[in-house]
Amino acid sequence: MTRAKFVCLSKTEIYTDILIDGKSIPGTLVSVHFQVVTATSDENKSFFASTPSGTIESGQMKKEVADQFELSKEYYVDFTPAN
Repeated sequence: MTRAKFVCLSKTEIYTDILIDGKSIPGTLVSVHFQVVTATSDENKSFFASTPSGTIESGQMKKEVADQFELSKEYYVDFTPAN
């Protein structure tokens, strides 16, 4: 497993029709953008030394899921092989 640390930079709401059980319902989807942390703390310096640049951009996720991510808050991201 490899661990990285990212900060939530932006959240963009998209108002669209969402297909649920074969029915089109008006709703909100959200795109969330993360960037690797910079050297703002001792821990972040260690992460920054290994991954000095990088971004993660979610596609469109349900608003209820996106609400779990706060702007400017830092998150660990673990990369684990699926097999």
